[in-house]
Amino acid sequence: DTLAQPGPLALAPHCRCSPHAPSPDRGRLQARRQLSVACTFCCIFMIGEVIETMGALASVLSIWVVTGALVYLAAARIISNDYEIEARAMLATSACAVGVNLVMAYILRQSPVSHGHSHGTGGYEQLESTGGCLVRAAFVHVVGDLLQSISVLVAATIIYFKPQCKIADPISTLFFSVFVLGSTFTILRDVFRVLMEGTPRGLEFDAVKEMLLAVNGVKGVHDLHLWALTLSHHAIADPEVVLHEATTQLQSRFGFASCTVQVERYQEEMVGCQHCRDPCA
Repeated sequence: DTLAQPGPLALAPHCRCSPHAPSPDRGRLQARRQLSVACTFCCIFMIGEVIETMGALASVLSIWVVTGALVYLAAARIISNDYEIEARAMLATSACAVGVNLVMAYILRQSPVSHGHSHGTGGYEQLESTGGCLVRAAFVHVVGDLLQSISVLVAATIIYFKPQCKIADPISTLFFSVFVLGSTFTILRDVFRVLMEGTPRGLEFDAVKEMLLAVNGVKGVHDLHLWALTLSHHAIADPEVVLHEATTQLQSRFGFASCTVQVERYQEEMVGCQHCRDPCA
């Protein structure tokens, strides 16, 4: 008897899905890709709204990083007693750096004259011009470099005339680093005021509230919120319908870039309402 050898079996496809149909994993991947693109564009627009503030913060942080590195190197040189210095090259380089930084500081200087508004309702200091924060941050950065260059110039002068006093180089670096870090605190304060949505610098809550109460027909103000959208644009919100006179006075007297003033019909119950009180009350 001859046994038939079993040939290769042809399995008939029993799945009704076409082999060319897109798999569920491919659909999920495409949806994930679309969501990632949408989130990326959303983040770009969000960053664009605070690019001035973030730029100033990045500038200040770079100053802190560089100053920290200089302090570390200066301390290491004092500990290791390593003072190999070319006084002439150091003197020439630091003198050139001081000159360049002085020119840059002169270019970036800001005029102390501020624009005021009166318009018949009393004067109030105008807000910072657009880009003022970035200019301030750049100016502080240049001042930091200038102070460091001055410290090197002072140390180079001492070492040039008294070569045995080479320790003056790291000591001057440590000394002037304190002034460099101190010059950044005002910028950091303004940056965190914007990021934390604090009350704009130079504006008083009570002054804004009293001005709104002085508008004809207004009997009370509640849920009044003031915050800084950027360092040069402040916003005010008092939830409910735009009142033209109040908006005009707010923009002319306080220099608000964005105002939303809404009014509601007065009711006696508002006097004792816990939800109708000012945030600082």
